[in-house]
Amino acid sequence: METLKKFLLVIVFASAMHFTYSQQITAKQKVYYKNYDLEKSGNYAAAIKELNAIYKSDDYFANIRLGWLYYLSKQYANSIEYYEKAISLKPYAIEAKFGLIKPLSAIENWDKVKTTYHQILKIDPQNTVAGYWLGVIYYNRKDYINANKLFEKVVNLYPLDYDSGIMLAWTKLKLGKMAEAKVLFQHTLTLRPNDSSSIEGLKLIK
Repeated sequence: METLKKFLLVIVFASAMHFTYSQQITAKQKVYYKNYDLEKSGNYAAAIKELNAIYKSDDYFANIRLGWLYYLSKQYANSIEYYEKAISLKPYAIEAKFGLIKPLSAIENWDKVKTTYHQILKIDPQNTVAGYWLGVIYYNRKDYINANKLFEKVVNLYPLDYDSGIMLAWTKLKLGKMAEAKVLFQHTLTLRPNDSSSIEGLKLIK
């Protein structure tokens, strides 16, 4: 009899916990759950509509989500607006800044992209993603001195990373540092056998 009482108490407790958990799933959470499903199905317009129904301007998460959904729907001006709202709410949050870079890149606003990467590195100087892509921007602008600084830092942190290694090799070549470029091209060729970019670089070094 005592065992039966204990068993019944366990069932009652478990039921109460389930009820409590069900109560804790708020209307807002239900909207987000549906929001994710709509995103997965590619119905971005419906996902945006659902989220706008509960939107509050001081909700960091909602601004991030709307920034992302508007980006996916190629409404870049709206995407930028909501990512910037998120940044204003949490100025030190790096994720919001990386989010902002997506629509800015889509509209090729490279000056603002560059500024945003600098802002990320000011908060997190060791951020290799920001360092690498900022280096790429400088390289494409033929600012090889700044590109070199950034790629060197990434390579020092991740010596076996091919992407930063090959970019540093080409940057060294552009700066006329042929001996250093040759070592780097040989290294990237080891990382990626028969790599066409490494082979091309080595052919240019006399």
